[in-house]
This record gives sequence, C-alpha cells and structure tokens, in this order.
Amino acid sequence: PSYPFYLYRFVLCVPACLCPAFAVKRDRSTHTRALALSSSSPQAANMSAKAIREITGKGLLAKHLPAECCIKVDAVTVTAETLKNWDAMVAANPWVKETKLVVKPDNLVKRRGKLGLVKVNASIEEVKQWVEERMGTLFNIGAVEGRLDVFIIEPFVAHNQADEYYISIYSEREQDVLLFYHEGGIDVGDVDEKAVRLCVEVGKGGITAQDVLPLLEKVPEQRRAQLSTFIVGLYEVYVRLYFTYLEINPLVMVGTDIFVLDLAAKLDQTAEFEVSSLWGAIDWPPPFGRDASPEEAYIASLDAKTGASLKLTILNKMGRIWTMVAGGGASVIYSDTICEMGGASELANYGEYSGAPSESQTYEYAKTILDLMTRSKHPQGKVLIIGGGIANFTNVALTFKGIVRALVAFQPKLVEHNVSIFVRRGGPNYQEGLKVMEELGMTLEVPIYVYGPETHMTSIVGMALGLKEIDSPDDSDDEVRAIRTRSLDEEVRPRKRTAGASRTASRGSMSGSFKKPPPGTKERLLREKEKQNNAEAASGERPLFSADTQALVWGMQPRAVQGMLDFDYSCRREKPSVAAMVYPFSGNHMQRFYWGAKEILIPVFKKLADAVKQHPDADVLVNFASLRSAFASTMETLDYPQIRTIAIIAEGIPENRTRAMIKAAAAKGVTVIGPATVGGIKPGCFKIGNTGGMLDNIITSKLYRSGSVAYVSRSGGMSNELNNIVSRATNGVYEGVAIGGDRYPGTTFIDHLLRYERDPNIKMLILLGEVGGTEEYRVCEALKAGLIKKPLVAWCIGTCAGMFGSEVQFGHAGSCAQADRETSVAKNIALREAGARVPKNFDELKDTVKVVYRQLVEQKVVVEEPEPEPPTVPVDYSWAQELGLIRKPTTFMSTIVDDRGEELLYAGMPLSKVFSEDMGIGGVLSLIWFKRRLPAYASKFIEMCLMITADHGPAVSGAHNTIVCARAGKDLVSSLASGLLTIGPRFGGALDDAADMFSKAYDSGLSPMEFVNKMRADAKLIMGIGHRIKSLNNPDMRVTIIKDFCMREFPSNTLLDYALKVEAITTSKKANLILNVDGCMAVCFVDLLRNCGVFTAAEAEEYVNIGTLN
Repeated sequence: PSYPFYLYRFVLCVPACLCPAFAVKRDRSTHTRALALSSSSPQAANMSAKAIREITGKGLLAKHLPAECCIKVDAVTVTAETLKNWDAMVAANPWVKETKLVVKPDNLVKRRGKLGLVKVNASIEEVKQWVEERMGTLFNIGAVEGRLDVFIIEPFVAHNQADEYYISIYSEREQDVLLFYHEGGIDVGDVDEKAVRLCVEVGKGGITAQDVLPLLEKVPEQRRAQLSTFIVGLYEVYVRLYFTYLEINPLVMVGTDIFVLDLAAKLDQTAEFEVSSLWGAIDWPPPFGRDASPEEAYIASLDAKTGASLKLTILNKMGRIWTMVAGGGASVIYSDTICEMGGASELANYGEYSGAPSESQTYEYAKTILDLMTRSKHPQGKVLIIGGGIANFTNVALTFKGIVRALVAFQPKLVEHNVSIFVRRGGPNYQEGLKVMEELGMTLEVPIYVYGPETHMTSIVGMALGLKEIDSPDDSDDEVRAIRTRSLDEEVRPRKRTAGASRTASRGSMSGSFKKPPPGTKERLLREKEKQNNAEAASGERPLFSADTQALVWGMQPRAVQGMLDFDYSCRREKPSVAAMVYPFSGNHMQRFYWGAKEILIPVFKKLADAVKQHPDADVLVNFASLRSAFASTMETLDYPQIRTIAIIAEGIPENRTRAMIKAAAAKGVTVIGPATVGGIKPGCFKIGNTGGMLDNIITSKLYRSGSVAYVSRSGGMSNELNNIVSRATNGVYEGVAIGGDRYPGTTFIDHLLRYERDPNIKMLILLGEVGGTEEYRVCEALKAGLIKKPLVAWCIGTCAGMFGSEVQFGHAGSCAQADRETSVAKNIALREAGARVPKNFDELKDTVKVVYRQLVEQKVVVEEPEPEPPTVPVDYSWAQELGLIRKPTTFMSTIVDDRGEELLYAGMPLSKVFSEDMGIGGVLSLIWFKRRLPAYASKFIEMCLMITADHGPAVSGAHNTIVCARAGKDLVSSLASGLLTIGPRFGGALDDAADMFSKAYDSGLSPMEFVNKMRADAKLIMGIGHRIKSLNNPDMRVTIIKDFCMREFPSNTLLDYALKVEAITTSKKANLILNVDGCMAVCFVDLLRNCGVFTAAEAEEYVNIGTLN
C-alpha cells in the first residue's frame, strides 16, 4: 500500500436488508450499541471452534464490550446484492462519502495484506470499482481456489507504527492463554516466541487490570490503563460469548480511542443453545475454497433433520474413487488409506453416515453420491468403496436396504460408467446385509465384492485400487462361519416379554439362570478373580472396573441397559452390573429387563440422590443425558464421593462446560470417560452402554473373557474394530477405552496408558489417535522417560488431511489440526521416534499388532491359555424377528394403513407420495375405503359428496340427539357418539337402501314404470325419492351439482339415467317426489363402482351391501 502504516476506523452500520451477515449501528453521541443480525446461509451441523467472518466478530465486540473500553468499530458489508443497491447503501451510510476508506474481502482469507487483497485510502468511487472488479472472481491461495463474494468497507485512519499492538486469546484444556506483543501488523513475525503470555486457569472467573499489567511492560505508561481496561473487557466477552480463538492484529490506539483493524475469531458452535440470544443469527461461512455445492447443502439439510450423522464433502468431482463409509473414525481411515496408497488425486469425496440412519436417509445419501459419481466417465472406470467398521448398534441390513435401492435405481449408469463396488462391514445383522449385497451382485451386472469382519477393514482399498489381489471372503474361521449361518436352536432361543412381571423377580433372585456352565468355567472365573486381585495388589490402586462393578445409568436407555445385562450374562457374572437407572422425567418405578431368559426388575429413580442412597455399592455412572443437560447431571454426580467413574456419552457439550467439568472431576479424583464417547469395555467384567456392539460381536471378538492387550482410542466406532483386530491377532482384549471425540476429553491417552502400564495383567498397549490436539505428545514424553515400558503399537488417523486442498472437518469436534504438530503425520513420526511401533498405514496395523504379540509369546511374557467355550445367551424376541429367524402369527392385521415402517402407508402408498401427487381428501379416502387408487374424477366425486353432506342442519335425528346430549353437559366425543348411534334406515340409511333398490330394479330388467308400480303394490316407499321442501319448481342445488358433474365426468351413467326416469314418473304425481340428494349420490356411487374399471362386479355389489354409502 502507499501508506506504510495505516489504521481502519470501523463503523458497522448498514441496513440489515443489504447485509447477509449483520449490521451494527453505533450512536456516536453515546456509547450504546445495537446489533441486528440476519442469516442467508443454511445452518451447518454444530461443531465446536467454527470460524466466523471478521465483521461478525467485530460486531460481537461492538455490542458486548463495555463503554469504558473506548472501542471504535464501524464498517459496512458489501455483497453482490449490495452492488445492485449501491446508492441505497451509500444513502444509509453517509460516512462512506465523508472519509477515505479501506476495503477487503471477508471470506476467511488469511494474510490479505500480503496477497494484495486490501485497498486503502480510497474514495467511495474507487472502493466501488475495486469491489466490482473482484466480486465473484476466483482467487488462488496456494493450492486452494475460492470465490471472493463478501467484502467490508471501513473508514481509513492513518497512524504510526508505534500505535500498533498484537493480542490474541486461545483456549487450552486447563487454561486460557492471552498473548500480547507491543508491536503489531503484517510483519509481526512469530508471536508465539515474541509475545508475553498470561495464562488464566479454567474457572478463575475473570481477570483484573492488575493481572494484565505484566503484558504491557513495553507499552508507554500513559496508555497502560486504557489498554488494560480493554483487555479485561475483551477477555470477559471472550469467555461469556464462548469464543475459542480471538486474534486482533493490529490493535491500534490513537489518543484514548482503541481501534480493531484485522480480526480473526472462532466461536464454540456447540454453545449456541446457551448463548444464541447474545450472538444473534450467526452466518457460519465455509472455509475459503469450500463453498457448499448443492449436493453438499442437501446432505447437510438431511443431517440437520435427524439424530443420525450424514456428512458429505466433495473433493474432486472428476475423481475415480468414491466412498460411502459408515462411521466417523472409519471414514477418516478409509480416506487415509486411499491417500497412503497413492489415490489422493483420484479421491472424489469424503463423508460418513452413522448413528443408525433410516433406510430412506441412507437411500437419499447413496443416491446423491451415485448421481455425482455417474456424471462423468473415467477411462479406467470408477470404484465405489462401501466400507465401515463394526457397528455398535446400527442395523447394518437396514441401512444397506437404502443403499441397495439406490444402486438398483442407478444400475444402467453404473454399468455405463464401468463401476466396481467393494463392500466391507460388520455389526448388528451384518450377515443379512452382506447377503443382500451378494445377491444384488448376481443381478446388477456390476461387479460387487463383499467382505465381513473376518477381512481387515481397509483391505478392500488395496483391492479396489488394483494393488492387491481380490480375495475371496475368509470363512476359514469356524466361529465366523458359525455366526454367518447360525439359526435359532434350543441354545439360542428367543425370549419374549411376559404380560406382567411379578414383584418376586427382584434383585434378590437375579443370580445364575444358566443351564450348566461348560467344563472348566468355575476354574476360569476363579483365575480371572485372582488376576484382578493380583493386579490391584501390584499396582496399589483399585481398578476402574471389575466383575463386581455396579453402575447407575442416567437416562431412559433400555436398549443400552439390556446390552450391558446381556454382556454380564455372557461373562457369567453373579449379578447384573446395572444397579439402577435415573430418569428425572418420571416417578420412581421398576423397569423390566432380561437376565438370560428370565425377566428381572431394575429400579428407576427420579432423583440421583435416591439412587445413590439405595445403591451404595454403585461406583460408576453411565450418563446418557443430552448435550444440554449432561453438564448439570455430571456436576451433580460429582457431589457423591462413591461415584469413581463417569462415562459421558453426549456429543457437543460446550467446551467451557467440559473444561469446568474436567477440573471439578480431577479435584475429586473422579475418572471421566468422554464426552462424545461410546464408553469402554473390560472383557469378562463390565462394559459401558453400547460399547462392543451386540452379542454376536461380543462372542466373535471374545469379549466374554479377558486377554492381554489394552487399547485406548479417540473413536468409539473404531473401538469395535480394535476389538476385532486384537481378537484375531492376539489372545484378546484386557481393557479398552474410547476417550471421546470432543476437543477436550475427560481423560486423555496418557491417563489410561499409565494405568495400563501399572496393571501386571496387561502385556501390550495399543493407541489409536487422530488429527488435532497434542495429547499424543505426552505419550511420546512418557515413552522417552521410561514411564511406559510395555510394547506400544500406535497409529494416528487423519494423515489424509494434509493432502486435501482445503480444510475438511472430520467427524469429531477435535479432529482438526490447528498447527503443524497437531497433524497425524507429525504425531506418527514423533511416536515412532519415541519408541512406539507405528505401522506405515492403518492397513498394516493388524500385522504390526500380530508381530509384536508373537514376540511376547516367544519371550513367554504372554502365556496363552486354551480357549474357553463361548457362552450362549437367548436372543430378544423382537431382534430375532427383525433378523427373520422366527415368525409368529399377528394378533390382527391391517391391509389399509401401515405405520410400522419409516413412513406411513395408505394401502401401500407412502404418505409423501399422496402429497407430492396432490391426491386430496378424495384420493386418501379412496385408498383407505377401497384399498386402491381411484381415477381423479372418482376422488373428486367423493370430495363433493363430503362437502355436500357436511351438515344437514339441526332438525335431523342425529343432530338433535347430539344437541340434547351436549346440553346435558356431556363432552364433545360423547355427544357426537349419541348422534352417530341414530344412523339407520330413517336417518342416513337412505343412501344404502336407495342404492340397493335402484340397483336390483335395474338388474332385474324392470322398466322404470314397472319398478314404481311394484313398489306401490308392495306398499313400500322408494328410498331416495321425495323431499319435504324441494320440488321440480324449487330444485335442490346439491342434486343439480352432483348430477351435472357425473353426467360430464363419468364414463357411464346407467343407473343415474334410470333413476331420473323414475323421477319423471313420481313427479308427475307430485312435484316434490324428486330424486333427492341421498338418492342421487347413491345411484351415482353405484355407477362409479360399476364403471370406473377398478372394481369387479362382485366387489361393487359387496360395497353396497355392507353399508359403505351410509
């Protein structure tokens, strides 16, 4: 720029209608500020530490900093829409014509000054020209190309270099750090080395001017008081508004006024439910170069509407390799492996689906990916990797149904684009899911290679890329084959809920409902107990979990509790691990669960205090509270000293809350696992919630007895994969913990690894870290210091992050590198140099584990024991039925409406289709009444009949009875019922009888005159003929409307024509013996039934005979 030192004076004052982010107005005569916000972009899925626009950050400071801070913040946002209304913007902000200006893009672009993206000391005309030249243009920053579409205009104020300062605030696990340097600007250099820091311990509650003074030692004395006031206020706003990062460079002071020049900031988006009223409607911009495509925006909208997780990031639309991966950790690992094997340039997308999405959700997700995949051809054909780890609770077959539907829909395009599909999956009902995929491969005319958990998770990547020979699924393992083909027998029998549970099924009668333990079971259990006692004696500390652990479960989570009880039963525990449940939204009661094939009762308490008092042996709390209440419930739990371990399942707890929770737990010596975790497992002893998955995976991974290997992982989904790897490469898992994916887990890798190191029963360690954070470096330090002596196999996932052109947020809140040393590549190098065994990639992890374990066996560090007989546990009736293993006659069936699936069905038609095709009430009634779709004119006729007969007035018997009943004080439903009960031959019955009389007369060949004469001879009235008031001279408009419509729209009016001839005869005697509304509707309905082409003659007659018209 032409001015070496410059200052912007910011005034945010643009009408909200012209600014998609927000407008801030400051009354220059006072220090009051007002903030008005409006958002034009869809809300992204909540993720902590989300970057905000510069103008957003300045607006928040302008609104919330106290007046004594003397901050001046004025600016106006410019978008393409603003350019169209330029004169209106100028008129609303007259200061832009009164001073020189600065303009720059606000697209999360760093180092704008050095990139030539700042225009200074410009007139409003020059600013407009500069913006017009750049608005909407693509700009390259390294390998990233992005579009410049948001700019800010601010007043230009000249200043001296000595007026510039640098300040930033960022959060760490145990403290907030303020960095201050007495020089600022674009050439400030490495502030981490230069700046003075002030560390503020979590929970301190704020800072004082005295605390700040050490930061200002090199600032002129006359400025220190004002700057210290500003910094104190800035930190208060930082904490109160849940900032996670805030940098101002330069911060300028001229006289007593403070000016914010450039600002970069991140907010904790998970705190939105707490501070949205302070933020207003925030515009969360994507990273530069990562504007959401329509497909990404669509998946984001699906994700926002479900409790499941659906993520999609398009990396290269022309890419050859496409992925559809289940699980946050697994999705990163597949991307890692593809990149490690040389496929980075051809990787088309990153994404995941997890958390048990429905069939329709997976269908939409798969359809979106397949549509993108088949828009362009590749000379080598394309590859689709449908991968995933071993699910904890997601029904694999159900999610595969949605994928299969999409594959079938895109079959011609898949063939045309020469697509090959590789599938690998495990988890609940995975056998059926893989079977469906295999059967699809036989008919789709597309090569599909299907593998289960017997194949290493990423093996299909090498096959898909042509680097490995395509293998046949490995069924050599007898247990794998047994689980794939097992059907229910007397040992794996369904259990069904009884109609009522006796109070005698109480805690006192819960133990041992096994048939007969296999030989050696008692001896094995005694050895397990002895190992636990020896470990406790050797380490001098009580283990977190044992075979006697008792837990309280916060939240109504019957599925997770039943899983814990089934695990207990398979481990042959003497009593269940779940002592009680806590659910604040109901009174104290008992909840039924299974213990083997028996039913037991577990108490549910409204208050935690009651549960703790009644169960003094319970020392673990499994907290399923939502992200909004997890903090409060955890802090309450910390008041009870008997609770030694808390597992927090919820994801998305605000980081300030989590840090306060961690500090409070540490002060009381409580171990916290989570937040954002599936939990942990100690085979043969105890498991938390859904950890380890369902029973088939418990048995396959040998989690019913202890091994010699302990692991700690960030990812809960990948903990199941580690169970699988360890069970196949070693003698099994001794303990495994998933510390959680949030930025600040309650306990860290080193906490658990040091605990494992002290346990003599553990012979080998595994660490599965990930990109983001620095906790792995504490492990490196422990290795170098000799604190960890046992062999450690380690791998950090997320190595692909550095190969992407722009920032990609992975599945976990904490999986984002803020610095080079937080990358997975740097961590893996550091771990290898510190002495850990680090494979080349995740694909080699199993082999590395196996090699290290075999060395321990050869060294006799591990003494292998004979494998005990796997236990058998009855299968839940509902789950067995879902798997298709059993069948039972239903109590009743409905062929009309079905609401058991993902969408309500009317006669087999999804409700969404009813609305998309605008079938109306008549169309719905055609489906419900006749179980088929009628022609449009027939549906319209039904609607007309309903409209015409909506109210017959107060004189008819049904209305009379309803009125009398209501006047007697009865409720609405009772009054209506009394009126409906009067429906019969003389009220409402004329339609049925009229249809019957006219139909029989016509069908028997009677002429109209013969019919009238016969009825006279039989002394019977002709139903549907005659009216008290209406006549030929005073026609009933209702009859006219129906008659004209049917004459015009119906293909045939045989019976209506017959009835009109009868009317001509009866009215010749008396003018009011007309075809009345009942008779007209009746004969027209018969014409519809007989002539619309939808009903057989027998069906048409049956509908009349059963009273349909009434």
